[in-house]
Amino acid sequence: PYGNQFANVIDAMRAGAEIFEPHGLIMVLETLSDTPELFLQKTNETYAVCKAVQSPSCKILYDIYHMQRTEGDLIKTIDRCWDEIAYIQIGDNPGRKEPTTGEINYKNLFKHLHKKGYKGIMGMEHGNSKPDKAGELAVISAYKEVDNFM
Repeated sequence: PYGNQFANVIDAMRAGAEIFEPHGLIMVLETLSDTPELFLQKTNETYAVCKAVQSPSCKILYDIYHMQRTEGDLIKTIDRCWDEIAYIQIGDNPGRKEPTTGEINYKNLFKHLHKKGYKGIMGMEHGNSKPDKAGELAVISAYKEVDNFM
């Protein structure tokens, strides 16, 4: 049952936090997408786990691709869970390719994260929209475009 699963995740994350915290390390818990058999499909669930663990070593990995598919309203969701986010993964939707290939306004998201003072890790968890060197150049171009918000 869901409640048991939720409690077990909290217990497991607390056990991990006890190991990580003395060393100043952070473990992250990722909210996944809308696949029915996956646990933790909404950001508020992952946020509740991190709050229950009550450790600076237990934080959220916020996957923008997954959360656009599952929840949308990315900026509002990020703001609600801000104090628990330590890692952000990037991938556009649909297709999970580099920014500018889908519907997500990454320039606006990056601007928002910058205004809030985000200092965490950002990971590129996406494929390339084009093969070979053209794909690598497209990724570089996309990141230059969305990072140009000042």
